[in-house]
Amino acid sequence: MGAKEGFIQFKRETPVARDPKERVGDYKEIYEPFSGEQLNHQAARCMDCGVPFCHNGCPLGNVIPDFNDAVYNQEWEEAITILRSTNNFPEFTGRICPAPCEASCVLGINKDPVAIELIEKNIAEKAYELGLIKANPPKTRTGKSVGVIGSGPAGLAAADQLNQAGHEVTVFEKDSKPGGLLRYGIPDFKLEKWVIDRRIDFMKQEGVIFSCDTEVGFNIKAENILRNFDAVVLATGAAQPRALNIKGDDLKGVHFAMEFLGKQNQVIGGEIDENPISAKGKHVIVIGGGDTGSDCIGTSNRHGAASITQLELLPKPPQKRNTLNPWPEWPMTLKTSSSHEEGAERVFSILTKEFIGNEAGEVVGLKLVDLEWKDLGGRMGFEEIPGTEREVPCDLAFLAIGYTGPAQNGLLEAFQVDTMENTLPKSKNYKSSNGKVFLAGDMRRGQSLVVWAISEGREAAVNVDEYLMGSSMLPQKDESFFHVEDEIANAG
Repeated sequence: MGAKEGFIQFKRETPVARDPKERVGDYKEIYEPFSGEQLNHQAARCMDCGVPFCHNGCPLGNVIPDFNDAVYNQEWEEAITILRSTNNFPEFTGRICPAPCEASCVLGINKDPVAIELIEKNIAEKAYELGLIKANPPKTRTGKSVGVIGSGPAGLAAADQLNQAGHEVTVFEKDSKPGGLLRYGIPDFKLEKWVIDRRIDFMKQEGVIFSCDTEVGFNIKAENILRNFDAVVLATGAAQPRALNIKGDDLKGVHFAMEFLGKQNQVIGGEIDENPISAKGKHVIVIGGGDTGSDCIGTSNRHGAASITQLELLPKPPQKRNTLNPWPEWPMTLKTSSSHEEGAERVFSILTKEFIGNEAGEVVGLKLVDLEWKDLGGRMGFEEIPGTEREVPCDLAFLAIGYTGPAQNGLLEAFQVDTMENTLPKSKNYKSSNGKVFLAGDMRRGQSLVVWAISEGREAAVNVDEYLMGSSMLPQKDESFFHVEDEIANAG
């Protein structure tokens, strides 16, 4: 490495966030610019470990020490070349990835880990600034065509890879703009949508066709897609929200999180005039302690909620790792997001018993009870604590307790794809029970991370290419690595 003792000389630094009182007045990204000198110091902290566990932590297998060294030496073309060899969209992951690579950084054993996510974002942005990222259409075409259903991170990654392989790729998206969860799930204060538009423009210049406002089963038939394309990739995500199934969950004012977040993104994007769900002046309860719940908090604060309370069934995590959760595992520790910093009460070990409504059928309260977690015959479980049942005011409730699998809208049946008992489609090597149809992302593996979705899209593309051509020259992830699995997503 360029600085052999950088990890001793420099401390971890990350961008300073704008004041919470200021940033809740807009939906812009919350971080201040980071200087080139500061970034150089952060890259210098990489130790170039003999065994780089950060590779193992990253679902994409990013070659992290190599691009850190290039950043330290200000060799930006080399840095973006290394990064793009494994990651199609570093400008996305550099903003919204929970950075499992950092959790497995060797420096993190006894110091703060290298700021890998920050470095990744800055490589991408510097490359755009210097004109190093350019449209690069394939020199030849194979004559084969692929239809990709869904334009979230998995669909975009599959489309990008298959287009580079020379196939004619059409991406079908039911919404009016491409991006899927990136556009209609993640708030703008975490990912402004011009970042997506910039990448989509390059993909169009490279030959990828986007057909938006196109939903299978409504204005296009699955049988037509199967007939007109040589292969199909389904990548519509795990869009079926997990229900709470308690009394009163059908009251007005009780919503799934994405009903709220998606509409707000449409407002900011100019697609609709106002969010039909308003948190202004209301007592908001967010049920679920993960990232989606946190996004509801940040958005409710920007609406001007009277109060926000986030409820979590599980006990409060520890501040630091314990002996049962050693490095390089994902740290099951307390996470405080930027939205939490903007204002919210967090309550752990609590069970939602019932929504309480008024005569107009509107939610006005919530019945809760405290829990005690204990060993129940060899397994951890909970018992209600007598005397702790109570009612709290609630004008608006958001359910952010995860997703059970693909949306139950007949899509899989239309493409003749068999499912398992857990509603996930059956697959082998990303191929479904219909040999012409492939699967990628949350639709295949269940609710997970954006970085996993990109990985899934890339791997699905390899298998589609092999199916079409007999072999593939597309890069494939080294499966000998041990990768951090979906407990990250489950833990929030």
